Parts: sequence; C-alpha cells; structure tokens
Amino acid sequence: MLKIIHRQCSRLLVLTVCLGMILWSSLAIAPSFADIRQQAETAGQILLQSRQSIRDRHDQTWQVVLFKRVKDGVVDEVDLRLVGYPGQTEFIHPAPLTIVLNTEADLLAADQFVTEAPAPNVGQFDLKEILPKLPMDRKIQLILPVKDPVTLTIPVAVLLEWKLLM
Repeated sequence: MLKIIHRQCSRLLVLTVCLGMILWSSLAIAPSFADIRQQAETAGQILLQSRQSIRDRHDQTWQVVLFKRVKDGVVDEVDLRLVGYPGQTEFIHPAPLTIVLNTEADLLAADQFVTEAPAPNVGQFDLKEILPKLPMDRKIQLILPVKDPVTLTIPVAVLLEWKLLM
C-alpha cells in the first residue's frame, strides 16, 4: 500500500513539474502584447504608443510604432511609424502605405514625411481615419513604399492593441 501511494505521489510530482515547465516556457517565448506606453509631452499633451518588432518574409526586423497624440483631450494625430534597418531600407517619399484587408478594398495611408524624413529608413503614415476601419478578427498586411517592396503581416493581437489606443 505504501509503495502505491509513493508511486502515485511521484507521478503527481513529475506531472506538476512538467506542467510548470511547459507553462514557464510558453510565457518566456510568447511575444508580449498590450504594451501601451503613455508619456506626458507638455502641459495638456499626452503621447500614447504601441511598439512592436515584426519580421518580414526575408526575416528582416521592422520597428512598428503606432502612436496617438492627444492635446487638451482632443486626438491630434494617430500615426504609424515604420523603421527598417539602416542602410538596407529606403522609403520612397511621398508615397502612401497600402493596407490590405483581404475582404474589402485596400486602404491607403498618407505619407507624413512628404517634404523630409528623419532618415531614409523611416516612414510615417496617417492612420487617424483608417484605424477604426481595421478588423479585429483577422490579420492585415502592410505594403511598404520602399525601394525593394516589403510586405509586413500584422497579427490580430497587434491590431487589438492598436484598437486600445483609439
């Protein structure tokens, strides 16, 4: 009887350790979403940001930053800034960002750096009117206006985070 209890306790301990390791590894590997940052810029002006790193099909990492600037309680701007690796990416200005929804007509986001960009590898696009139109139940694709065309797939979790900024 004591052997049976000992064997069952051993199995329970092994099972508990295995489940704990699986849970820990899934949390360590899973990307963190819902990382919205808030920053006071000046009196009455707040900047909210969602920052993500997303890889394209060539395994290049892109910094994807959606930000909303609020002045005195009124949304002043909602922009998407895309940053590629310096020296490997060059945005074409002025050129719109194409947003592919797969079920509806593509949307075009206006280039915010019509006259001058801070660097060739940086693009910024106006999403103030477009963000409410984006789906929350399926991924979308961004076709970046760069010299060598790039498509970024934006997962649903990121879109949900963007919706939190609205």
